[in-house]
Amino acid sequence: MTETLKIVIPMAGWGTRMRPHTWSKPKPLGNVAGKTSFEHLMDLFDTLPDPKRTEYVFIVGPYLGEMQIPAFVEEHYPEITAHYVVQAEMKGQSHALYLARQYLSGPMVMIFSDTLIETDFSFLEREKSDGVAWVKAVPDPRRFGVAEVNEEGWIKRLIEKPESIENNLAVVGCYYFKSSENLMAAIEEQMQRNVQLKNEFFLVDAINILLEHGALMRVEHVDTWLDTGTIDATLETNAFLLKRKDYQAKERPTVKVLPPVFIHPSAEVSEAVIGPNASIGPGCKISQAVIQDSIIAEGTQITRTALTHSLIGSHCVVEGQPNREEASCLNIGDNSEVRFDA
Repeated sequence: MTETLKIVIPMAGWGTRMRPHTWSKPKPLGNVAGKTSFEHLMDLFDTLPDPKRTEYVFIVGPYLGEMQIPAFVEEHYPEITAHYVVQAEMKGQSHALYLARQYLSGPMVMIFSDTLIETDFSFLEREKSDGVAWVKAVPDPRRFGVAEVNEEGWIKRLIEKPESIENNLAVVGCYYFKSSENLMAAIEEQMQRNVQLKNEFFLVDAINILLEHGALMRVEHVDTWLDTGTIDATLETNAFLLKRKDYQAKERPTVKVLPPVFIHPSAEVSEAVIGPNASIGPGCKISQAVIQDSIIAEGTQITRTALTHSLIGSHCVVEGQPNREEASCLNIGDNSEVRFDA
C-alpha cells in the first residue's frame, strides 16, 4: 500500500443508551477493563501495515465531543496525524462520512466507535478487492445488518435487519474501501436518491450503491465482536477483556481478589472483596466493600457497600447498603453521591 491510509472513526452520536454517563463525557471516553473504550479501539490499529503512512479522521459531536476528544487524543496519542470533523446534526453514518470528505482520498478503513473486534489489519497491504466488510456468524442475525455473499465469495448486497435467520453473517461495523472517492460518490448518489431510514442516511445503503456499480467487496470473518454501546454490553465487554488481558491485581492486606480483576495501582483498597469481573480506576478509595461484575471510574469513593452489575462514574461517592442481604445494582454518572444511611 503506497498511498496514505485513512482511519475514519465516527463518534458523534448522543450516546443515549449510555446515560447518565454520556451527560458529562462522550461515549468513547467511558471506562472498560482499565482503559477508555477509545484506547481499546485504538489498540486495534497496532497491526496496520504502515503506521507512518496513516492518518486518523475523528468525526465528533458538538460540545462534549469537540471539546474532549481532541484533547484526549493530543494527550495520549501525540504521535499520530489527526483530523477532526464536527457532526452537528445527527443525519446518519453516510452524512458523517460525507462531512469528512475533504480529508478522504485513497484507501480508508471505517470503524464505529463502540465496535471492538479482534483482527489483523496487516493483510491490507496485499488487498486487491474494492472493499472488505468484517462479519461474524451469529445465531440470530435479525437485529443486525447482514452480508449476502454469492458463490464466488463476493458480497451481493447488505441487508439491514433481515427477516430470516438463514443468512447469519452479521456486519460488525468495520469496513475497508480501496477508494474513498468512490465511496463519497456513492454517498452523493444515496443523498440524491434520498435513500434513508428514520431521517438518517445509513452506510449500508451507500455500500449497496457501490455494489450496484460493480464494486467487488468480500467479507473478513472475526471470532470476537464486542460492544460498548449499552450498559449491559459494556459490563459484558469488561468481563471479557479482563479475562483476555489476564490482569494481575497487586495483593493488598485485608483485600480478597477474585480474578479476573483490574485495580489501578493508585487505588486505595482495604477490607474488601473485589471480583470477579471488577475494574477499579485510578485514585479510587474502596473500603469495607464487596464489588463484582462492575466498573468503578477514577476518583470514586465506595464505603460499606456491596455492588454487583454496576457502572459507577468518576469522582462519585457511594456509601451504605440499603439491603443487607443483597448487593446493590447501580448506574450513576460522574460527580454523583449515593448515601444509603446517615
